This record gives sequence, structure tokens and C-alpha cells, in this order.
Amino acid sequence: MARPRRIVLVRHGESEGNIDDTVYEREPDHALRMTGVGHAQAAAAGVRLREIFGEEGISAYVSPYRRTLQTFRDLRLDPGRVRMREEPRLREQDWGNWQDRNDVRLQKAYRDAYGHFFYRFAQGESGADVYDRVGSFLESLHRSFEDPDHPPNVLLVTHGLTMRLFCMRWFHWTVAEFEALSNPGNGEFRMLLLEDDGRYRLDRPFERWTTPEPYDLDG
Repeated sequence: MARPRRIVLVRHGESEGNIDDTVYEREPDHALRMTGVGHAQAAAAGVRLREIFGEEGISAYVSPYRRTLQTFRDLRLDPGRVRMREEPRLREQDWGNWQDRNDVRLQKAYRDAYGHFFYRFAQGESGADVYDRVGSFLESLHRSFEDPDHPPNVLLVTHGLTMRLFCMRWFHWTVAEFEALSNPGNGEFRMLLLEDDGRYRLDRPFERWTTPEPYDLDG
């Protein structure tokens, strides 16, 4: 089995929806474009990633949203070294078609109170739903490692929540641990690095906005 030395997760650059939440009333979430700042963020990430990957091969999986595809393009990786596939299971959490701004703000408040993992948007997904499809993707990813010629690098270009849930699934974090973490910034990335003992470690943690509070099982 050819396990990759690195699994790199990249959040897309800043999009129209990150700076103006009224755009969801006019444009489908999957069709939102990156801003000029977002393109610059992706280009800066590309400079760093090209240094990290060097001349090694890369197996890339990209969410089919416009902003993630634009991010992948702006990374400007050597096309001769990259095997790229669109991967719908790495898409953003579905909120359900066009969105009313005031309703979305209300539902976000509900989600903050209820919990990001379990709260389900009225016409969309819960974090748990995203966790399940990320788990399905991981099964496919592990099967790809059976190829003896698998590249030493895996690249996922996706979304902030999906990145956290991927790591939650990979490292077997609890729901409480997941809830305590913040999304990375636009254009930021995290790496899972293969250690000598065969385990992967995260190159740097996600920022925490609170301390995990496990359930009191005796209460």
C-alpha cells in the first residue's frame, strides 16, 4: 500500500458570499465566485504549496463549487504532476437552494445555540450529514492507496466546515472537540503528515474558540 506522505487540505479563497450574505438571495451557493482578495489568497497558498510539493506527484480532489475550482486553478500547480478529480462529497454544507438573508441569520443563531454538528438547516444538511459523506469519501481515498504508484501527496480543495469534519473523522475527534474548533481562514491550509510510526499528525491545530465541554454522563 502506497500511503501518501502528505494529505493537504485547502480552504477556498474569499468568495462573494464571505463579504455579502445577500448574494445568496440571487445566486446559487455553488456558483459564487471568488473576490479579488480570494484570488490573491489562493495564489499565495499556491506559492507555498509548490515549494512543499517540489517535483513530486499529486492526487488532487476538488469540490465542484466554482470558488473551489477557481482556487485550484490559482494554485498554479504543474499540470504534468497533478491528477485532478472533481469530488462532490467534498462540497460545502448544503443550506437549500436560494436563501433569504434574514432567515439564514436566524438559522445561524439557532445553529450556534443548538450545535454545529447536529443542527440541520431547514432545507439542507446538518454537520453530521457532511461527516457521513466525508466518511464515504475517506473509504474511497483509502482504497486508492492500494495503488503502488499512488502519488506521495494528496490535495483536497474544499470548504472550512468540511476540512474540520475530515480531520474529525480521520483523527476520531469527539463531537465536543469538533464544536470547539474554528474554521481556518480563506486560502489557509492544513497538512496531515505521515510519521515514522505509520500514523499521521496535523502540522498545526485549528484555532479554538472555546474549551470542549463533554457531556456529564452521570447527569
